[in-house]
Amino acid sequence: MVVSMGRMTNARIGVLMGGRSSERDISLKTGQAVYQGLIRRGYDAVAIDVTDRLHRDLEDHKVAIAFLALHGPGGEDGAVQGFLETLGIPYTGSGVRASAVGMHKAATKMLLAAHGIPLPPGTVVRGCDRPSLAKVLKQTKLTLPIVVKPVSQGSTIGVTVVRRAGQWREALNVAHRYDPEAMVESYIPGHEAAVSILGSAEGSRVLPAIEIVAPDGFYDFSAKYQKGRTQYLCPAPFPSKVAHHIGELARRTYEVLGCEGAARVDFRITPRGRPYVLEINTVPGMTETSLLPMAAAQVGMTYDDLVEQILKSAIDRASRFAQIVRKE
Repeated sequence: MVVSMGRMTNARIGVLMGGRSSERDISLKTGQAVYQGLIRRGYDAVAIDVTDRLHRDLEDHKVAIAFLALHGPGGEDGAVQGFLETLGIPYTGSGVRASAVGMHKAATKMLLAAHGIPLPPGTVVRGCDRPSLAKVLKQTKLTLPIVVKPVSQGSTIGVTVVRRAGQWREALNVAHRYDPEAMVESYIPGHEAAVSILGSAEGSRVLPAIEIVAPDGFYDFSAKYQKGRTQYLCPAPFPSKVAHHIGELARRTYEVLGCEGAARVDFRITPRGRPYVLEINTVPGMTETSLLPMAAAQVGMTYDDLVEQILKSAIDRASRFAQIVRKE
């Protein structure tokens, strides 16, 4: 249970949401929910729909701290994080490097593989290459079914499970519609799970795992955001050994990438209990159907508690900014 001990800051907090990515609508829902949570806790907050006027909006609203509720490219890939750092505005969540690596699935896999974290085997296909399915399967030693997805997208946007050879070309077309690079991976049969992490200057905390039971076994965009389509089991009814294992893998993933604040690591787990890390989300959703608030509730955190915990990552960053300025 997290107990609020009064506001952590009197500074104006700008909740940045919306943006131009394909996840704009979800970001607006996340942002509005976060904004209301801050207001309920008595913070001086303003909601900002991110456009090319962001610099002016930050100045006009006299924003001193940014709470990032942006999903996808432009908001979760280090771009807005770097922009805010040039302005000296502390923000929630991971920094530039962790955000950029975490958003790029191929870069994430290379880094995690170097640290021995289990990942689905696969490759990257560029839009200019257009290889045949037979060539890709031969080179990677994969067999159908396989998963094809954009390298830099979230919310399962542009993802196809290719079960028949005839689906290959269209799957590539869909993925390349969102990114010039497509990730091709082995489809891991079994269970889908997510483990959320909360980090602060004091260390990281692993929240209970959630098993995701989606229609047709595929956790796509509609399964994520349409109420009632998907069953969420929290805490996940995995054997204790499996639950502990994926919790530690999530923590290692978070720490290897150098994440801060909240993050969520997604897994596939085989029927025999072998887990594979799929990706990390460095700005997890905070809508009413999102997994991070669901996991936090299992350890006694209300939605507003969670918002404050994430805000703390910006307060910690503000302290580091101040130390850098003093040294200079």
